[in-house]
Amino acid sequence: MARKSRKTENAVVIETASHIRTVLYIRLSVEDMKGRGNSLDSQKNIMEQYIALKPDFKEYGVYIDNGATGTTFERPDFKRMLSDIEAGKIDCVMVKDLSRLGRNAIDTGYYIEKYFPLHNVRFISVNDNFDTDDKNSPSGGVILHLKNMINEAYAIDISRKIKAQAQQSMKAGDYIGARPPYGYDKAPDNCHKLIVDPVASEVVRQIFQWAYEKIGINDIVKRLNDANILPPSQYGQLKGRITHENLIGMGKWQTRTVAKILATDTYTGDMVQGKSKSVNHKQTPVPPENWITVRDTHKAIISREVFEAVKNYRENVSAEVIRRGKTSYAENIFKGKIFCACCGKSLHKQRCIRKKMPETYCYHCISNSRIAKGTCEGTLIYEDELRSLVMDILLKRIEVVTGKNLFIQKNELALKTRLDNAKSEISRLNQEIDKSRRYLRSLYENLVEGIITDGEYLDMKSAYEDKISAALNQSEDYDKEQAELLTQIERCSAFGESISGLSVNTELTAELVGKLINRITVDKSRNVEIEFAFESGMEMLDEMGAVING
Repeated sequence: MARKSRKTENAVVIETASHIRTVLYIRLSVEDMKGRGNSLDSQKNIMEQYIALKPDFKEYGVYIDNGATGTTFERPDFKRMLSDIEAGKIDCVMVKDLSRLGRNAIDTGYYIEKYFPLHNVRFISVNDNFDTDDKNSPSGGVILHLKNMINEAYAIDISRKIKAQAQQSMKAGDYIGARPPYGYDKAPDNCHKLIVDPVASEVVRQIFQWAYEKIGINDIVKRLNDANILPPSQYGQLKGRITHENLIGMGKWQTRTVAKILATDTYTGDMVQGKSKSVNHKQTPVPPENWITVRDTHKAIISREVFEAVKNYRENVSAEVIRRGKTSYAENIFKGKIFCACCGKSLHKQRCIRKKMPETYCYHCISNSRIAKGTCEGTLIYEDELRSLVMDILLKRIEVVTGKNLFIQKNELALKTRLDNAKSEISRLNQEIDKSRRYLRSLYENLVEGIITDGEYLDMKSAYEDKISAALNQSEDYDKEQAELLTQIERCSAFGESISGLSVNTELTAELVGKLINRITVDKSRNVEIEFAFESGMEMLDEMGAVING
């Protein structure tokens, strides 16, 4: 008979004889790259040496955030690790030291003291001699909080130094941006100096020339697109400056792109930086009087005279529009929801003034006038007709969903029974898992004491591990089923409340559209298709009906 665990050094090993699925988390910030102690290999080696002395630990993966600051937890691999934790794939997270997890005292403390324990995940910081499974850890309690605060203070200090260095570089006329402005390249021998890009600079000159001739931005955009000139993002991709697909855009010039170029002082040969600053991780504008301007730092593409003339003309046009005043538009209740079925662009709401008839509005696609001729087949629908069509489609869909929701409510008892059965099965499986784990520990003790051979141990160990694995998979399936049923019941109830009281007399409002509709598409024949926010809810109701009937 195998003895129960003993209070010896071996007892710790026996208590955790089954493999602890351990992942290594490695973080390297830009500042860390200057030293060797925190290199990726160094962090990995320290943790692997620690694991080598712990036979109950098994390395299941490595998560690396390279060049990531410790002041925020919005890091790609850290978030991937959290997803795997929530999927039940990880038993232990290991770091070289606490600063690798993070340098924000509050959030770091949350993960160590709340998040990891909630998900039954052990946390180990090797160099700090900290282990959440060791209640007598010398680095616990007050010392843990103190170290987190020190790490946060260090991060704040580094941040201040980086900002101070950036300010100094800007005052010296050095360009500190990640990518050069369209029309320029970075000098091969000095990434802080700008040189003229011979291709893009000609496009910039042409844009300013058209603006100097008082050609409107919409017409400039059409001319650029008609000439098949690559917009800045596409040109940046061609040059290898832009690689991420989210930064490449749609491949067409836009009015905001041209407006940004016309407002960029850098084209006059002056280095103008510090136009925005980071506040709570968001870029906020800085008043012009606080911008950092250094004159004649690089070759100009546009003369100061042309730049100022264009600037003054655009300001005068804007002031004239404000002076004349505009009759306020009726609220656009479909804003951000309505799109052209042909080109996929948003439909533009426009006032239609007709003699001897009431004012009305229409929605139409402006791709042909804003981007280039032939971009779209053209779509137009009057607002009154659109409202009527949307309401008709909405009421028909709601009628179907309401009937399904009533069916679910009438069968609430069947759902509760299914939930109770899932809970009972989870409890039974957990007991089975605990029992198998106790047997595994006993087997290991028997092996140590020579009661069983290596071969017998491996055979029996494999059988129990298979049994545990199967039980864990079953338990996970029941957990998911239970969570899905609870979510579906809550969503059914919430959805029922959101549509209760809607009728043919209900007035469409921006709030109602925002709650019930994801997307509206209209084609040139004024056919309307609607993607409702509750479409997934309808599938859910069908699934629940099948569960009840099954």
